[in-house]
Amino acid sequence: MSQKWIIAFLAVTVLIACTAGMVLAAEGEAEMEVKKKSWFDLFKSTGPVGIMLVLLSLVGTALLIQYMVNLSESKLGNPEMLAEVEALLGEGNVDEAFSLANTDGTYAGKVLAGALVRNYGGYEEVKRGLDESAGVETFRVNAKMSYLSLVGNIGPLLGLLGTVTGMISSFQVIETLKAPTPGDLAVGVYESLVNTTMGLFISITFLTAYFFLKNKVSDLCLRINTEIGEILARTMAPEAQGK
Repeated sequence: MSQKWIIAFLAVTVLIACTAGMVLAAEGEAEMEVKKKSWFDLFKSTGPVGIMLVLLSLVGTALLIQYMVNLSESKLGNPEMLAEVEALLGEGNVDEAFSLANTDGTYAGKVLAGALVRNYGGYEEVKRGLDESAGVETFRVNAKMSYLSLVGNIGPLLGLLGTVTGMISSFQVIETLKAPTPGDLAVGVYESLVNTTMGLFISITFLTAYFFLKNKVSDLCLRINTEIGEILARTMAPEAQGK
């Protein structure tokens, strides 16, 4: 009987200990939920670097919207202008076709103008002009998009700057207080981690968008160059003119 009472006592003790542990854990979680900071509270601890990161993200967003609107097939290629130029070249009006392309201002117009301006040397010279102008204009389009890559690369650097300033804040607290508590160091730690998170988020977002947009524009430029080459071949090649 004594062994049964001992086993029962141990079972009750374990049950009470488990219950007490669960209660304490629940109270700890409730206390953590009460003290949990909102995203706005975390942002307020980032300091000036956090403001710079927000401004950088706004600049990147504006650039991304601008590129998505302007770097489309209709804006780069201008099919109406290409059709008009092909009609003029088919009639032998090279000067009028050059004037129309030169005043267009789109990627296709600049490439066509660069090709037709070499008309004095015949079709072979026009093809060389096409290759050269296509290379120049493709470089210019990619150079515009590189600002989006710049935003993506500056983001983690600013985040690293925020990490350093946060650590400096924490060490200043350690230096001024004889017995600093974790709460005294929390502000500097928040500044470090939140700035790092924001910088990495900016980098991931805008570098990913940059590479997708770059591939899209490269494909568009290649197709437009091919279409222009076919237009010139149909209208200016000696075979097309029956020579």
